[in-house]
Amino acid sequence: MSPPSLIETHPNLSDAAPVALSYELFPPRSPAAAETLWTTIRVLETTEPDYVSVTYGASGSNRDTAVELINRLLLETTLRPLAHLTCVGNTPQELAGIIGQLLDTGVRGILALRGDLPADGQVTDGSLRYAQDLIELIRRVEQRRSALLCAGKIAVGVAAYPARHPESPSEEHDVEVLLAKQRSGADFAITQVFFHADQYADLLTRARRAGVTIPIIPGVMPLTSLRRLNRLGELTGVEPAPELTAKLAAADTDLERLHIGVDATVDLSNAALDAGAPGIHIYTFNEHQSALEVLDKLALPRRGRAGVRPASTVRPQLAG
Repeated sequence: MSPPSLIETHPNLSDAAPVALSYELFPPRSPAAAETLWTTIRVLETTEPDYVSVTYGASGSNRDTAVELINRLLLETTLRPLAHLTCVGNTPQELAGIIGQLLDTGVRGILALRGDLPADGQVTDGSLRYAQDLIELIRRVEQRRSALLCAGKIAVGVAAYPARHPESPSEEHDVEVLLAKQRSGADFAITQVFFHADQYADLLTRARRAGVTIPIIPGVMPLTSLRRLNRLGELTGVEPAPELTAKLAAADTDLERLHIGVDATVDLSNAALDAGAPGIHIYTFNEHQSALEVLDKLALPRRGRAGVRPASTVRPQLAG
């Protein structure tokens, strides 16, 4: 039996990749929403996340607004945007143009998604149908631009599903799709929202056994809104924990619901970290208070500009 390599036994490698932190934001729908969003952005910026993902509506309905937000993030903040890009309903030529526009803006990370199918289920002729196709297109655009010495390596993320995708025949099929995305050039995955502590660990086990080696980052939502919890349960096909919904329903105040939801989210995040999660991705819904409350209780080991420290040390004072 050969001895372990120097790389495997090197004592300093444990510090090479601190726990990652990221947030999801979406473009504002009104001037008032924009003002609120930018308050959230400025507060979240103080936690020095590794990136923030910027999403947009179904079928790219507000993609222009998303690109405007990405531009402002690059020009006016220290944040690194991860641009969501969906492919359903767009031809390769259209998508190549959008990818080029994002790269020209300064984006170096793209979350490649299929996107929601049209209500009638009919996909435009000539449009890409799967996230795997979009990943391959991104890599082709990247390769063509490499001679310009301005694109560099694009970090490509994809979606992963701790519970069975509503359109999938099985959880095993979901893992096969994730493996195909990896083979097409995906660098990492972010999970959909999940509600039960064992779901992330089970996904990780199934994925690793199937040959998926890319990082799989758990996406968590501050579980503070009963309405939002039920809505996401409908969308994902996964029933939220009954005891949590009962507690939220019985709470008398928003502050009480905040504390209940934050504790549940921290438990979920800690379970994922204990299972080997490389980071935490927080779906903020453009609100910062509950995200910061979660961070305070997690106290993630973070490598900031002044060295390693918990994100909670930069938390602004919150009312209540």
